[in-house]
Amino acid sequence: MNYLKIKKNSDFQKIFNRGKRVFSPCITLLYFPSKNIGIGIAVSKKHGKAVKRNRIKRLLRAAFANTLSALEKPYNVIIIPKVAEEYSLKNFEKGLLSCFKKVNECGKN
Repeated sequence: MNYLKIKKNSDFQKIFNRGKRVFSPCITLLYFPSKNIGIGIAVSKKHGKAVKRNRIKRLLRAAFANTLSALEKPYNVIIIPKVAEEYSLKNFEKGLLSCFKKVNECGKN
């Protein structure tokens, strides 16, 4: 399943202002209903220099692509990682799966 990238500042602001949040130990996920699945990643400078931030973004994109099938309805999603010593694909996948489970439960109500 394919997804779109959220690039516009106005789209980010809409999700930050009107979207809902779910949490896992390694990430915070903001979501807002949409026609298509979209992803945006927000990694702050607290995480380190550009090389480290870019690695985190690559890991998050890969984890999102691997776990996308767990999302039942289309949403625009912003993923914000929490600061940690080490970042791994396995942890991000686990975190996304738990967040998607919470999103699916909220979507049924």
